[in-house]
Amino acid sequence: MPPGSLRCALPRSLVSPAINGSRIARTSALLLLPSSTPAPSTTAAPSRQYATAAPGGRLSLPPDYIPPTKPPTARPADTRKSQLLRSYTSLLRSTPLILIFQHNNLTAVEFAAVRRELRLALAAVSPEGSDSAEIASRAELQVIRTRIFDVALKIVEFYDPSKVQPSEATTITGKRVKVVYNHDLSKAAYKAVKAVSSGEKPLPEDSVYAQISPLMVGPLAIFTLPTVSPAHLAAALSVLAPNPPAFPPPSKKKSPGYYDPIAQSGLQKLLLVGGRLEGKVFDQQGIEWVGKIEGGIDSLRAQLVYLLQSAGMGLTSTLEGAGKSLWLTLESRRSVLEEDQKGPQEGGENKESS
Repeated sequence: MPPGSLRCALPRSLVSPAINGSRIARTSALLLLPSSTPAPSTTAAPSRQYATAAPGGRLSLPPDYIPPTKPPTARPADTRKSQLLRSYTSLLRSTPLILIFQHNNLTAVEFAAVRRELRLALAAVSPEGSDSAEIASRAELQVIRTRIFDVALKIVEFYDPSKVQPSEATTITGKRVKVVYNHDLSKAAYKAVKAVSSGEKPLPEDSVYAQISPLMVGPLAIFTLPTVSPAHLAAALSVLAPNPPAFPPPSKKKSPGYYDPIAQSGLQKLLLVGGRLEGKVFDQQGIEWVGKIEGGIDSLRAQLVYLLQSAGMGLTSTLEGAGKSLWLTLESRRSVLEEDQKGPQEGGENKESS
């Protein structure tokens, strides 16, 4: 190909009039060189040199290194089920009052209406600015995954993290140290749950899980309170599970939204099956008994203090009465003995004088 044919082969838009013939000739000459012929060196600019890391200086981690922020787990830690399991175990350990409801085809609109009425009822008990306003703000009604919640109950009751033995792990410097992997997704927690589920470990009949497991059937929703407050519990029962006369539903004048068809349809699909209060299982009657406590926990504490004081006063009076009776008995006996000793002496003196 002659040098002048390169200009004809290139598109007109890529050919600039400023390009002189020498540059075109040099470019065409490079294109016509065979592959085995080395390209001639140019004096325009020196070739660039890039720095490369030496193989010996490359940073490499130990093959058995375990990051502290990602300990080994028995289940994938980044899945939604694992995160739900961790949230349920944290909820069971930190929440003293949990009510369990069965719900049947509860739609999102109905659930929103039920939450609205529940929030209004709790706000009436704890107005803004009061000491108990935080209790109403932290109350929550949520739908749970039944099987994952069942596993969380087993972990909370049958898994003791303090009994997990330490194991060795390699640090980033290659040093072996003792660490304890006792989180809820660890292999130790998985083995504890597997032992109960497979029957290797007997299930105590008086355990919380044995009592609450029959309730874990079907779609479930839970209502949680951050503390055991009978006043807030009564307000929640009057909305979610009304039972007059103890827990009557709100009046239509006070809560017109409660009688909305959507809210009523959602409330009819909720069924209270039981609850967990302070680590103990209660049925519906037991939950209602807690809701009937007047004055709340403070009233119960005052009654307990009064009972202890009255019992102490009664014990003190009983001990004092026994001591007084013993003292009186000894004093009377001493007086009798003194009179007996004086009697013979006086009789002997009378005989001598006669």
